[in-house]
Amino acid sequence: MLEHMARARSGPQHRADLAPTAAVTTGKSLKDILGDAIGHVMLFGVIALLFQSRVPLYLGAFVFLTDGERIERVLAMIGIRLESETIGSDIVKRFPFWFGWFALLGSLKGAVPIWLAPWMPPTESLSSLAGTGLLLAVVEAFSSLAMRRALPLLGTQINPNGLTWTTIQFAIAVGALALLVLSELR
Repeated sequence: MLEHMARARSGPQHRADLAPTAAVTTGKSLKDILGDAIGHVMLFGVIALLFQSRVPLYLGAFVFLTDGERIERVLAMIGIRLESETIGSDIVKRFPFWFGWFALLGSLKGAVPIWLAPWMPPTESLSSLAGTGLLLAVVEAFSSLAMRRALPLLGTQINPNGLTWTTIQFAIAVGALALLVLSELR
């Protein structure tokens, strides 16, 4: 028994600080990211010209800037490695999505019907948009953490990239936000 443990310890140990970054393992470089940016600008620029509107450009910027994998690759290129399945990683990857989503909705405020305009976020204060985006990113990160902890206890295995995971995470986040709103109303 002790010999088995000694053999296991004498083998090479995996150290997190020596693990390769995502940029090294995926082979993506700055040239690839710039190519993606130029491709998005060209595609959504042509769509904007066809429809004679700025909305496709805003949508293209939103799609490009809020891609979680691209954010992780860029951070890995500058030496910041995000640990998978952690709260910090979820917040860092989801904050640009929520901030971009509210900024996109705010920029489209003049293009929506009159009855929908009061429900659109304000465009005056980017700090309020950032605060709302950060709040939603934190709620989403904690709902993801709750699912990662609760599902194995229930004997259920769900793919984190699947529709079932996203639906359950959305329901938990909406419930948490509803509780937050209800606590503010009292």
